Amino acid sequence: MLLKPEQRIKIDSDDDNQFYDFPRFVNHVDNNFIDQLTNLYREELQPNTRILDLMSSWVSHLPQEMKFAHVEGQGMNEEELAKNPRLDHYFVQNLNKQPELPLRDRDFDAVLIAVSVQYLQYPEAVFSEIHRILKPGGVVIVSFSNRMFFQKAIAAWRNNTEANRVGLVKSYFKSVPGFKEPHTISHQSEALSFLQRLGMAGTDPFYAVIARR
Repeated sequence: MLLKPEQRIKIDSDDDNQFYDFPRFVNHVDNNFIDQLTNLYREELQPNTRILDLMSSWVSHLPQEMKFAHVEGQGMNEEELAKNPRLDHYFVQNLNKQPELPLRDRDFDAVLIAVSVQYLQYPEAVFSEIHRILKPGGVVIVSFSNRMFFQKAIAAWRNNTEANRVGLVKSYFKSVPGFKEPHTISHQSEALSFLQRLGMAGTDPFYAVIARR
């Protein structure tokens, strides 16, 4: 197995369904991160294709001008998913309890995971399912910053540096035969660290790991 049992542990081991039962209509990253993510989607996604927004919420950050054949959403809070204007259909599922997706083989052109991958306790199983439902040549975009619900992130994420988290996500892809070599985007300027040392807020760092089937 990719992760040891102790690496999958969360500080808050209570039922995830209870934690996510209350809707949170907020952005979990800043506007700078959102702009970079939307631009990345603009570069990597194609119009009139089928998109799966995995671990989604009330916003998907897809480019407004791009129209897709179908956008499917999966998440943990039905109220949030129902408010998402880009989703054509959605379903609620706890991937830590049930990683198998109720979706057909090779049915999607792209799978997106935005600022949520840190909560997966069994990423090998979830990424295997992503590979199964992805069309040949389809793309997977996993994006994240340094923010998280600390008590719900797995130990392998909490106890790692930001750079090592990029490597961790790459290892998720490499644990599943059939994905091409992932490439990464890392945007954390020296200015951010300098501002933080002065006690001032900087912009959120932006990381993405991208791979194709």
